[in-house]
Amino acid sequence: MARAAKTIDPNAPLTTPEENVLRVFREFLMRPGQMLCFHGPDLEKHRTALEALADRDLLVRESFKGGYSLTLDGFEAMKACTSRPAAK
Repeated sequence: MARAAKTIDPNAPLTTPEENVLRVFREFLMRPGQMLCFHGPDLEKHRTALEALADRDLLVRESFKGGYSLTLDGFEAMKACTSRPAAK
């Protein structure tokens, strides 16, 4: 069954969960095109934000289960959000 099309505003600010996902990529020093695998509780915790970031073309869904990689725009967003303090 096909998913319903979502209206994505690419200029909308990142949500706190989306920024938290990008901080995970930063923690592992990921660059554009490098795959990071989320699994178990981490995948469940971040699934909604991962999908939202992929829908915004900031991440690429990889064929490997739980695998995502940064796009060039995602890399820039990661650098920008990690320059601000993490939300508590």
